[in-house]
Amino acid sequence: MTHDVIVIGGAFAGLAAATYLARARRSVCVLDTGKPRNRFTEASHGFLGQDGRNPLSILETARAQLLGYWNVEIVQQEAVTARRLDDGFAVTLANGEQHEARKLILAFGLRDTLQDIPGLEERWGRSVLHCPYCHGIEFSERELGVLYRTPMSVHQAMLIAEWGPTTMYLNGEELAAEDVEKLAARGVRVEHARIAGLAGEGHALETIQLHDGRERALEALYVAPQSCLSSPIARHLGAVIDDGPMGEMIRTDNNRMTTIDGVYAAGDIARAPHSVSWAVADGVTAGTAAHRALVFG
Repeated sequence: MTHDVIVIGGAFAGLAAATYLARARRSVCVLDTGKPRNRFTEASHGFLGQDGRNPLSILETARAQLLGYWNVEIVQQEAVTARRLDDGFAVTLANGEQHEARKLILAFGLRDTLQDIPGLEERWGRSVLHCPYCHGIEFSERELGVLYRTPMSVHQAMLIAEWGPTTMYLNGEELAAEDVEKLAARGVRVEHARIAGLAGEGHALETIQLHDGRERALEALYVAPQSCLSSPIARHLGAVIDDGPMGEMIRTDNNRMTTIDGVYAAGDIARAPHSVSWAVADGVTAGTAAHRALVFG
């Protein structure tokens, strides 16, 4: 089946792109695995008019509204390969079907890998967090922590201190003297001991347990997970992928065009930092740019 545009990924960036293309009366196919990056959290914050809503609920509403357009198809399948054709692109799905389109928008999102610490993964998105703008004010003036992973973690800890008393947990790593001074100037405490695990009822975090037997009160731990692209499609197409501050990032221009003509990338896979609001904005940029390319290209 041939479309004007195939959007690979049906979360915030992908649905935003598809909505603008649908409103431009172009035929759009959205390929979606139903596993958005923020599915682990109960509430999304900071997205205008939707503050505090469950992200899956927001996406359900967006999909229903998108399907109100006659020119949209949503396919609940994973895109496994993609290749260039003379006049567009062919995308093969996990079930063997093939869809073709003149333009592609990649919006398949990132996959996060957390450090191997007992109790960390099951609290991800609840009390183990990444973005204080998304999940910060709810923990105001409580005991906060930052788990060291890279030198950027120092910047993260200095920012988190804006929301409450903060401790940097080095987990056995060492800091440069100048970083220790920066943290001290922001009132951030530094804990050198290795971490044995996190404890608390359910998804809540109450204490962090150290290998030397000590426990410290802690209600939210901010981490910087290692992120990678959740699909190999960009590599199949030959798009340039850079090392960003949080992991892999597809190189794009101001219109969200990748280094492959006719292929756009939107959302967390093509920017840093990340948020729902930025993902939607990037989706709009990619969608309208793809439409203009269909008209004028």
